[in-house]
Amino acid sequence: MKVWVKIILAIMITFFIWFLVQMPSNDRNWEKDQKEISWAEINGPLISMHNIRNISYRNTTDYDVAYYDKTFNIEKLDSVYFMVEPFAQWEGAAHTFLSFGFGDEYLVISIEIRKEVGEEFSLINGMLKQYELQYVFGDENDLIKLRSNYRHDDVYLFPIKTEKEKIISLFLDMINKANYLKDNPEFYNTVTSSCTTNIVDHVNKISPKRISFDFRILAPGYSGMLAHEVDLIDTELSWEEAKEYFKINERALKYANDPEFSKKIREYGS
Repeated sequence: MKVWVKIILAIMITFFIWFLVQMPSNDRNWEKDQKEISWAEINGPLISMHNIRNISYRNTTDYDVAYYDKTFNIEKLDSVYFMVEPFAQWEGAAHTFLSFGFGDEYLVISIEIRKEVGEEFSLINGMLKQYELQYVFGDENDLIKLRSNYRHDDVYLFPIKTEKEKIISLFLDMINKANYLKDNPEFYNTVTSSCTTNIVDHVNKISPKRISFDFRILAPGYSGMLAHEVDLIDTELSWEEAKEYFKINERALKYANDPEFSKKIREYGS
């Protein structure tokens, strides 16, 4: 066997062993906005949500971290919205999350990497067991404003068309996964366990019409188009019309300090 072949084999074996021994952990030197784990207690219809993130931003690097706990009555859960935030020159790169409406109150569940101090997101590192997976419970004043008002990314907030019972089942499935991760850490994976792939997994558990594999799940900047195609978005508009109609940036900036921020950004067409 030639020397160069032996070297390549040795490198491959070393990498394979290194990859296998990587283990997820909840005990690392986390960035200050990711130190707390979100979790929930379920007591009949009352869901006590712990560590709901509500950061006050001056800019994307200067902010005050805050959390609060809040109890929601699941019987009041009546809506769910799918948010898409393209964040790169290539439109396919995006973050997605869900926001659940309890009447006029909203709670975000955002599936993200949990960053250690000094870490930045990388598609490659996301396939190499470099990030833990977390389910962030968040206030829309934090998780939406961060993207629309401080990062100045386009933000689309699509109302989802489904029955109340399915919204409740989806919500419970997601908080059960958040509770599981509290004691059983897992790695994020760009391909198999990302924000959008996990959302699809949760939706497919409760939807009679499964979302089959589609490249737009791996390129979530196009996931809104997919949701429109499978008739999940509550609209009669064409995709191009819907994309423009449900973009919230202008209202998010206009009503940034309004106590009815969540209501105002949903005044579509205004």
